[in-house]
Amino acid sequence: MSCGEPHETECSEVLDHLYEYLDQEMPDRDRAKFREHFDECSPCFEKYGLEQEVKKLVRRCCGHDEVPADLRAKVMGRIEVIRAGQQSGSAERCPDEEGAAPASGEGAAEEGTSESPKAGRLAE
Repeated sequence: MSCGEPHETECSEVLDHLYEYLDQEMPDRDRAKFREHFDECSPCFEKYGLEQEVKKLVRRCCGHDEVPADLRAKVMGRIEVIRAGQQSGSAERCPDEEGAAPASGEGAAEEGTSESPKAGRLAE
């Protein structure tokens, strides 16, 4: 998708990182470049608007589901293990990766779970 006009930030880059923009998970200077791109490129702005509406619909329909406490604890525990490995400089894998046996008392990851999207909107 492209409007055919040259832009400082390519359409493909904007679309590849659209959800980071919508979720406000990128640095402010990158967000400013994306806002500028949306101002210049109507196809990308249209895609942004569509994805924003999809996120609103999902949040409205699915955003009320509570995450089970045991699942939250398991995920947070794994995040802490990964962070500890990164801080020590070693490259540790999650115990469930590549056929490794799960840690004691842990089963495979729960299927069918998903997280609710964060609210995202174009900052003015």
